[in-house]
Amino acid sequence: MRWSIWRGALRETPRARRFKAWRALLAALLRLELDKLKALAKTEEERRWLESKAVPRVPTTKMKELSRLLKAAGHEGITFVTDKALDLHDYQYHGPDPDAVLSKYTTRGSAAADVVELLQELARRVEALRGRVKWSEELEKALEEVRRALAR
Repeated sequence: MRWSIWRGALRETPRARRFKAWRALLAALLRLELDKLKALAKTEEERRWLESKAVPRVPTTKMKELSRLLKAAGHEGITFVTDKALDLHDYQYHGPDPDAVLSKYTTRGSAAADVVELLQELARRVEALRGRVKWSEELEKALEEVRRALAR
């Protein structure tokens, strides 16, 4: 799983790395829930796509649909957070937009508040995976870094 991306989320721009961290979490959840997701798929083609494209790549253009599948597999609230991550991803390219045409954020402060909320949810969901993934010292340190950053 791409935990190194999650750990690096604190070191680079809030706009780029935190989006990648959320995407990495989605990839981990997709892998963990693959059997459930394949059972939810309506066709064999959809099942193959999940295995060959969705799980290894988590295409940005399909993140909403993949989040809906994860919700159906029991991950409540994930669609709302994915929407927030995608809004921040748009902000990465357009910055604050007073008219809210190219970005949902009219100020940097608004985007910063959502970055904090995204990190809080990311930390909560990663913590919830503790019993389901191989928990390493590196992952524990990364989670602790996020907690310290959020406490500031």
